[in-house]
Amino acid sequence: MPPELDKQKLLSLMEIYKRHLERELGAKLEPQSSAPTTKEYQEFKAEFLPRHMTLYEKLCNLSEKILKIKPDQKKAEALQEAIDITHLNITPAGAVSFSFLIPLLAAVFGSLFAFLVFNSMFFVLLFIVGTLCMIRPLGKAPEFIANNWRLKASNQMVLCIFYTVTYMRHTSNIENALEFASQHLSPPLSLDLKKVLWDVETEKYSSVKESLDMYLETWKKWNIEFIESFHLIESSLYEGEESRRLNALDKSLDVILDETYEKMLHYAHNLQNPITMLHMLGIILPILGLVILPLVVSFMENVRWYHLAVIYNVILTVVVYYLGKNILSRRPTGYGDTDISEENPELKKYRNILIRIGKNEFQMTPAIISVFIGVIFFLIGLSPLIFHALGIPDFGFGGEDVSSSCGQRYCFLEYRLSSTTNQEIGPYGLGAAVASLFIPLSFGVAIGLYYGLKSKNIIKIREKAKQLELEFASALFQLGNRLGDNIPIEIAVGKVASVMEGTVSGSFFQLVSMNIRRLGMNIDKAIFDPQHGALVSFPSNLIESSMKVLTQAIKKGPLIAAQALTNVSRYIKEIHKVNERLKDLMADVISSMRSQIKFLTPAIAGVVIGITSMITSILGKLSAQLQQVTSSVAGSDAAAPTGILGLFGDGIPTYYFQLIVGIYVVQITFILTVIANGVENGSDKLSERYLLGTNLIRSTIIYVFISGAVMLMFNIIAGRILTATLSA
Repeated sequence: MPPELDKQKLLSLMEIYKRHLERELGAKLEPQSSAPTTKEYQEFKAEFLPRHMTLYEKLCNLSEKILKIKPDQKKAEALQEAIDITHLNITPAGAVSFSFLIPLLAAVFGSLFAFLVFNSMFFVLLFIVGTLCMIRPLGKAPEFIANNWRLKASNQMVLCIFYTVTYMRHTSNIENALEFASQHLSPPLSLDLKKVLWDVETEKYSSVKESLDMYLETWKKWNIEFIESFHLIESSLYEGEESRRLNALDKSLDVILDETYEKMLHYAHNLQNPITMLHMLGIILPILGLVILPLVVSFMENVRWYHLAVIYNVILTVVVYYLGKNILSRRPTGYGDTDISEENPELKKYRNILIRIGKNEFQMTPAIISVFIGVIFFLIGLSPLIFHALGIPDFGFGGEDVSSSCGQRYCFLEYRLSSTTNQEIGPYGLGAAVASLFIPLSFGVAIGLYYGLKSKNIIKIREKAKQLELEFASALFQLGNRLGDNIPIEIAVGKVASVMEGTVSGSFFQLVSMNIRRLGMNIDKAIFDPQHGALVSFPSNLIESSMKVLTQAIKKGPLIAAQALTNVSRYIKEIHKVNERLKDLMADVISSMRSQIKFLTPAIAGVVIGITSMITSILGKLSAQLQQVTSSVAGSDAAAPTGILGLFGDGIPTYYFQLIVGIYVVQITFILTVIANGVENGSDKLSERYLLGTNLIRSTIIYVFISGAVMLMFNIIAGRILTATLSA
């Protein structure tokens, strides 16, 4: 029988059953479309996934077409699991092909470029070895992305259970509860919940429970308490008694809160060794090496400043960053904040600098000021090289010195003839060394200003909202008590506002009350109206979700709403209590890292640069004196002490040495700030940007100030001692 006839028979049979059901039920059934009703998940995914993720997808798919390498079954399963978690549209073969193709191309073209431009086998070997070392990390890129995804998602799991339980206390519908949670959570967990609902709409799974259970399986290795909590929520759907249903919901929140505290306790105890290793490898050993390096370089002719720059500013930085990311990848479920400007488009303007002229408001991106200041400082730092390139004569200060190239005791440029190549090298001058401090200052201040100005306004708004959240539990409890006395919601809000007058919560409810009385709004519009609603002035997901619960529960009567608000109040207090206990656990580790970032690292590096400048200056003076002695002895019958002269190489000018250390201080401050914020707050990008703005500016200025002061002081002391010794 042709398939068209089968299809017609099936449709006619469905029509017969439909008419039969209409007669039995006494209602007309609407035709049901088999196609998905919404593309919300796909649109949300396209909006959320960052550009580098989509670029990575394109490169993997292209690499699979050019060089297709299939991984073994075990590796393919691990990669596929990571791909599913991160919602990437690639295959395991594409990820592996990308990990081989890109390093091979980079090795070929990079080594060719290094040979043609630098004419140095050091850089050729560096490119070859460095790119080959990239194969393994690039092959595990989906797993790294999945770890980062899990870190962000796990930060929102406590709130996810909170939103789900809060909704299901007054409406026992898990599908609506998941939709409610997905609306109030930020990505990526909101994307996961939308995917759970999307899989039901596209008929991949027959029910929400089946789709949710399959999703929870992906967390089996990492967050078993998240799975247990959702299973308790699911079990509440089958409870016959209302008290047992509510008890199962309360138990689900208790489970994730208790397990979160226990896992974070173990994480805090196990964090000491990795942090100590990071401190030693990233700060202590490099800085101790800096004390010895000037002497080593002075006696080794083939070592150049760019060799040290590769070791410190590339290799060591990458290793420290990799270790830090490994520490963060083991962080368990926590409770973290999000960037409210990403969730509320109305707040995005506060990322810019707002300039008000009369009634007009203009926006300027922080990048303009940051780049302008950075370029000025950078040009000041390059001034010694620019002066030399333009042929400007050297000048100095500190008194007359005929043995000096500029005729003064301390020169600004001080270029010398190399003892090995007989070429002019430098600058060795004290003035050039001090001027070089402006280059790390340009990077530190420019990047710090950019992050600081971008986050300053948003962090103030969030702190105000967080202050409201701290008081909000008490305010909700009072509102619940008023509603429990069968007082209408419109009157109850006004009474709570008058009782809590002078507090942030009082201001919130006062605004709601004014909208009701003066603008004639109902409770829903008084809170959620996009122009005049109270939430416009107090942006917070926690407050918004609590008010959504209120507006939905009030439809069932004041007593139901009172019970719902009382429970929300209790949940908020419990979450806040656990969050404060988690911060106490991390206090020792975080305080240690903060002291390293804010003072110890820049101070120690600054002292080392001052000592290095003095050593380089002394060795340079001694080398010049030995050359004079050698030339004078060579004219006589005595044997010239050429062996002693050969001990001293050209050394590295303090100008370049300071650049290496200064840029490393900026890099290590950046990395340690990201790690410290990740350990304390999880994936909180707003807090990270704010801390980067504060720490980069402070640490760089401290380093520059200490380096300049110690450099000038030590060089002046060394210059006086050498002058007195040599003249004697």
